[in-house]
Amino acid sequence: MTGIARIFRSGLLLAGLQLAASTSAAAQAKPDVLWKNLEATVQRAAAGFDGVLAVTIQDLTDGRTVRIRGDEVMPTASMIKIAVLVELYRQRRMAELYTLDTTDLVSGSAIMSRYTHGVTRLTLRDVATAMIGESDNGATNILIDKLGMDRINAMLAGLGYSKTRLERKMIDLEAALAGKENIASTDETVAMLAAAHQGKLFSADLTADFFRVLATPKRSRLMSRLPAGARGATKTGTLDAVVTEAGVLYPPGRPFAIAVMTTYVHDVPGAEQLIGEISLAAWNHFARLGKGSAYGRGLPVR
Repeated sequence: MTGIARIFRSGLLLAGLQLAASTSAAAQAKPDVLWKNLEATVQRAAAGFDGVLAVTIQDLTDGRTVRIRGDEVMPTASMIKIAVLVELYRQRRMAELYTLDTTDLVSGSAIMSRYTHGVTRLTLRDVATAMIGESDNGATNILIDKLGMDRINAMLAGLGYSKTRLERKMIDLEAALAGKENIASTDETVAMLAAAHQGKLFSADLTADFFRVLATPKRSRLMSRLPAGARGATKTGTLDAVVTEAGVLYPPGRPFAIAVMTTYVHDVPGAEQLIGEISLAAWNHFARLGKGSAYGRGLPVR
């Protein structure tokens, strides 16, 4: 090859690389617009909310995140039960049998109160299903006793979560009055869900079963406005002036983790509606990314 030919070939190669880089940048600029729109939607929700709102939304494909007050410590209400479920699977005690006792009953024990105490035996996975699906407080306290509050908190600390703590059992008003509250940040909650989704906490078979339990049907604010057939694995939480929910949602081709926590809430139905609106905005965002080409054309999801 002559010197002129080599120069010509090098020039073509350089031009091709420059064109490819330019094309890639042009394609990336379009999803960036969608991300800015999603962030603006969440910002407007926070600005118009009569209370304190924290939100974290993370793309489980590339890790990109939108957050508002994501690192702020917030009361979890029953959303802390996700951490209890994580520890159950970490200890691999789902098949362990437990005989119900009358002392298990506390306010909000909708499922545990229906069984014959002293006779009925359930696996801890069954108990966890009641904890997640009906948010049964008695079921939750059984698991806290069996797993150990200290071990649950040690697990959280070991994962690097300094703002997530289980400080009291369910419906322990004396502990609450003493200042003990179950707390988390939306960032840490989403990080824990993402780690589980990515198989970093359990084996593949345990990960799949963990999310089956978390997907137990329930009244969900995150799912309330999504299209028919939408899939999600979530846990709600409600206390006086507190409304929360977190989980993983599965628009085709682009799953995402989301946590929305509110406190100092004046209008509980309004807070619930707001969580649904934020979730729908995020769902629509990821659904478009999941089925779009690099330039936004809708294509079949494989």
